[in-house]
Amino acid sequence: MGRRSSKVVVAAGAVVWRQRKRSVEVLLIHRPRYDDWSWPKGKLDPGESLPACAVREVAEETGVQVVLGRPLPAVSYRLTSGATKVSHYWAATVAPEGAAAVRARTRVKPAKNEVDEVRWVPAEKAMRMLSRRSDRAPLSALLDYLDEGRLDTWAVQLARHGRARSRSAWTKGEDTRPLTSAGRRQALGLVPLLSAFGAEEVVTSPWARCRDTVAPYAEAAGLDLVLAPQLTEDGAEADPRSARALVLETLRTRSPGAALCLHRPTLPLVLDAVSARSVHRVRDVLPETDPWLAKGELLVLHLATPGKRKARVVAAELHRT
Repeated sequence: MGRRSSKVVVAAGAVVWRQRKRSVEVLLIHRPRYDDWSWPKGKLDPGESLPACAVREVAEETGVQVVLGRPLPAVSYRLTSGATKVSHYWAATVAPEGAAAVRARTRVKPAKNEVDEVRWVPAEKAMRMLSRRSDRAPLSALLDYLDEGRLDTWAVQLARHGRARSRSAWTKGEDTRPLTSAGRRQALGLVPLLSAFGAEEVVTSPWARCRDTVAPYAEAAGLDLVLAPQLTEDGAEADPRSARALVLETLRTRSPGAALCLHRPTLPLVLDAVSARSVHRVRDVLPETDPWLAKGELLVLHLATPGKRKARVVAAELHRT
């Protein structure tokens, strides 16, 4: 027998869903090369994040711009080459008309030769149509979340600012300490991530290193930054109740996705507020030790109103630029 390859091929995609009266429909693609029905997905481009890849691949293969919701189970299987392919999936919905998040994306070219049919299908029928049995796992999870009232989610994204000049090397005011070149690259890397999860509002500490971390996304999306002095290091220390109240209000209010850019010293206060609004399984995965988030790292919180009760964080995921 030949030796099995240890190579892992990573891909990303989405189960795009919509509500139709009492049923749910999902978006399937047919690939003529394999004569199969599957989910839109594809391999990562160099330097691309999994969420950005998922959004791009859906757009290329279906022509539909989506906003990612909560993550779904990944699917893995052996390729004929012997390598293992791992496909990561998210639940996703069609982006609203004129969404700022879509304006922040680069234009994609349709994958005309790879897909010859795109079809909305009732979820029960899709379960039978999927050619690969393992592709049923993400759909099963999606339907479970639907039954629990935890599928229709919106995202609040918490970003720690990118790398900045050291305090010891900066002689001017702390509020003006700028990003380094690496920090500016991290700021650019946040653009496709914030876009993938549908950020339609950007709230930030007005200090330069936070403001400049999310400015590239705001500019690409055509949004004005919302400056929140209570999120500065000094503001949160002087009046922690106001900082906590701002975070809780953001988590409480259902709206198009929001992104907040924060400082490390404010993160314990913010994460405490997040924990208070989270289901138990999410509390177990929230950062618990300093530095809480790495510089330029993004914590994506998926909120829902299970049972029409108060909004709760029902899923969370971490991404680095």
